[in-house]
Amino acid sequence: MTAPIIAGFYPDPSICRAGDVYYVANSSFEYAPGVPIHRSTDLVTWTPIGNALRRPSQLDVRAAPASTGVYAPTLRHHAGKFWLVTTNVLETHRGQLIVTADDPAGPWSDPVYVDGAIGIDPDLAWDEHGVCHLTWASNAPGIASMPIDPATGTALGPSRLLWQGTGLAYPEGPHLYRRDGWWYLMLAEGGTERGHTVTIARSRSLNGPYEAAPANPIFTHRSTTHPVQNTGHADLVELADGSWAMVHLGVRPHGRTPMFHVNGRETFIAGVHWVDGWPVVDEERFAPVTPDHSFDDRFDSAEFDDRWVSPNVFPDSFTRREDGRLVLIAPFEGGPKPVLSARVRDREWTAEAELDTSAGTGRFLVRIDGSHWYGLTADAETVTATVVIGPARTTIAEVPVRGRVTLRISVRKPTAVPPMPAHEPDLIELAVVGHDGTAEVLGTFDGRYLSTEVAGGFTGRTFGVEPVAGEVAVHHISYRSHR
Repeated sequence: MTAPIIAGFYPDPSICRAGDVYYVANSSFEYAPGVPIHRSTDLVTWTPIGNALRRPSQLDVRAAPASTGVYAPTLRHHAGKFWLVTTNVLETHRGQLIVTADDPAGPWSDPVYVDGAIGIDPDLAWDEHGVCHLTWASNAPGIASMPIDPATGTALGPSRLLWQGTGLAYPEGPHLYRRDGWWYLMLAEGGTERGHTVTIARSRSLNGPYEAAPANPIFTHRSTTHPVQNTGHADLVELADGSWAMVHLGVRPHGRTPMFHVNGRETFIAGVHWVDGWPVVDEERFAPVTPDHSFDDRFDSAEFDDRWVSPNVFPDSFTRREDGRLVLIAPFEGGPKPVLSARVRDREWTAEAELDTSAGTGRFLVRIDGSHWYGLTADAETVTATVVIGPARTTIAEVPVRGRVTLRISVRKPTAVPPMPAHEPDLIELAVVGHDGTAEVLGTFDGRYLSTEVAGGFTGRTFGVEPVAGEVAVHHISYRSHR
């Protein structure tokens, strides 16, 4: 499959089934609310249903630098209840956190913590006696496991090392499965860049010893020209018809070597066949789909749509609704810098924000993190186009404005000169839209500097509005997919 089932910054997928309905949870890092969840009945069309960590009592990422916070979750359905376990790397001293829900759309419980389980990428599995086992990528390094009471987080026995992987770098992302008298332990290895792989081992006992699959890695795109790269961090699910599937992350790089991916690590799906007791991946089983991600949000509902997040703080902590508008309030000096943000979902797209900046200064921007962004900053008199790449900050252009202002960000493919691809992965255009609908372009910029290859980290592009000073009223934000 060359198209993701969940496009944009939705990495580290974990999947479970309840009846004939499937659910996927993803990492969210420094963004709140955390851990987005999608629902599907056909495994290719997915609908967002909420975020698991929606309250400050569940999630605190106020001090989270970029690409920290909530790492890979595992989502499971057991005994009529949904269980989600994940790591807030700001609270590793507290161990892994577990929340539960009767419905994955929420509400989810406040977390319990498993003390002593220090590491990342936790997994939950229940043995034939109904005992729950927490497995995680230990700081040891290697994959550790111990029996727990998931309702309280209490350890029921000591932890033990299960497997250290095949010898590739960074064995992580463990998931345990019980099938036909075997325990299977699947890992991500090689790091989440171009060398990413999926490996697996099995044992008659959950506690090992584990025998590595003879065909490891069972899935990878390393050292290939496949348009989807960095494939790994997979999770298996048995389907309602008894067949199997695997979700995994991948990226879609563009531009000239080393190539650049801009929308983060996305969620893909593949089929799985069992041959001689080992999983064999079938990438062609599911036909790709290209959904329309367009929206126009006028914020006339009492609650935010699930798409809206912010680095470090919850959106409702710096906003209020007033006279049919959404008012964004700038933070105090030294506090977290909120940005009402949505994930970029497409390679080519256009977004607009209509702002009233008579009482403050607002910024409409596309960003990877606080040190890598292109934006339009508006106050009561001017709009300024600014490019920030690490320590370099450049003001490109400034135009006068009066009253409400509509700001536009457009992203398009660059023009290649065959036989070589274009240098850039894409081009980003910043413009001010006049009352008559005409756009004044303030600049067009190389998109590679808003890529993971330049900025680093584990997230992807988002766009949105930042309150810079005072109060900024948002009349609407729209996003249009160019498919």
